[in-house]
This record gives sequence, C-alpha cells and structure tokens, in this order.
Amino acid sequence: MAGRVSIGEFSTMTRLSRKALRHYHDLGLLEPAEVDPVSGYRYYDSSQAEVARLIRRFRDLQMPVPDLKAYVAAADEAARAEIVSAHLDRMRTQLQQTQDAVASLRALLAPPARPPRIDIRRADAVSAIAITEIVSLDGVIQWWEAAMRELNEALGAAGDTSAAPPGGLFAHALFADEQGQACVWLPVNRPVPESGRVRMAQIPAGLFAVAVHDGPDSRIDETYAALGTYVAERGIGADGPVRERYLAGALDDPAPLITEIAWPVTAPN
Repeated sequence: MAGRVSIGEFSTMTRLSRKALRHYHDLGLLEPAEVDPVSGYRYYDSSQAEVARLIRRFRDLQMPVPDLKAYVAAADEAARAEIVSAHLDRMRTQLQQTQDAVASLRALLAPPARPPRIDIRRADAVSAIAITEIVSLDGVIQWWEAAMRELNEALGAAGDTSAAPPGGLFAHALFADEQGQACVWLPVNRPVPESGRVRMAQIPAGLFAVAVHDGPDSRIDETYAALGTYVAERGIGADGPVRERYLAGALDDPAPLITEIAWPVTAPN
C-alpha cells in the first residue's frame, strides 16, 4: 500500500535532490501528491517513486521535456513504447554523427589523402519527380531523409521504380546564408501523379566538374573543398546549384555511402 512521504524522504528513495524534484514539479513532469497551502512544503506518494526514477533515467538520456510529458501522460504501454523508441532512434543517429565527426577529425590529423579524381562532364536533362523547398542548413539532413521517403512512396504508389540513382540540387545560399533552396529528385520513365510536396520536374542539362565522394556525409566537405578549389583555380565556375547523385548507400541502402558531386562550370578555353 502506498504511503505519503516528505520531500526529503522521497529524495532519499529516488536519489533525486529537492532542487531536482522542485524543477520537475515546475516543468509539470512530477506533481507532488500534496502541497501544504501554508508552508508550501511538498509531499509525495511512495507509489510515485517509479515514475520519478523513469524521469531521471530519461533526462540522463537527454529526452526533451515535451516527450517526457507525453510519456508520463500516455494512456497505455504502446504509446509509451513508441515515444521511447523514437527517442532511442534519435540517440542512435546522434551517436553515429558523433562517431563520424571523430573519424573526420582523425582523418584531418592524419597525412593528407590523395585528392579525388575530377572530370569535366556534360550531364543530360533528367525527367524526375522532385521536392523543392527553402530549408535551413542545420535541418537539411532530416529534410532530405523525409523528402526522399516521400518520393519513394509516391513512386511506389504509382507502381513504378527508378533504376537510376536519386539526386539533389543545393543552392550556394544554403551554405553561405544557412538557408536556401534544396531539391531532391528521383528519375522516372513516365509521368507520376503529383501528391503532397511531390512534383514532376525536369532536372536541367549542364556542364560540370565532377568528383566522387566515397565515405560518410560527415567528411563530404573534403571532396567539396577539392572540387571547389579545382574550379576556382581554373576560373571556370558557373551559376547554378551544386548537384549530387547518390550512387550507393542512400536512405535504407545498407551499402557504404557513395556520392557523386557535380559543380557547374563553363566550358574550358
């Protein structure tokens, strides 16, 4: 049978300080069973200890407060499990990003790698379904993943498949101003019904300096830098977005990521 305990006793039971318990109360995460109207002293029900320990564990794992509130208020175990699963997925993504950043830093400290091969190549126009929006730089990866899934769903709903690699277009303003136009696209053999954000598009032909980045996205700046340097040193840069094609490893493809990067150029003299 549950019993009423003081905040000091509840602190001992849960290994949560008075300060932490007051903070959780202020956030609306853990309401005391009773607050003395005169002294303001808080009392807890001993049955709240399990919830308090869960909140502590989740806060140690940096679960956002809105998610914690949703977890505490969830009507059943299935809803709570879904909230926890979503947070664990975010943590796995963050862990992978941290590991990639560490690997990238180690690579910078290592002897310089051989620069990528760069070719001048003309690309033909491509009929595609595409999603084009103004996005922020810090959210472009999440936007890319959601947009690519939406394109795949639209293609599947039309009973079609794309044999050619997906691609992306990224305006220079996205990197320079931390906000700019981005586009992801899937080549198609025939028109696909437009729905949601998905639109038919013609990816224009053009002349490009092309390099292939074989490795994680966290190190793609190395290939971008080599490609931009090549173009700048020859004075052949042209207006237009940088074009990417995802030759392997995109989205749910388990293969290592291979990205072809194409920088628009003018014809060399």
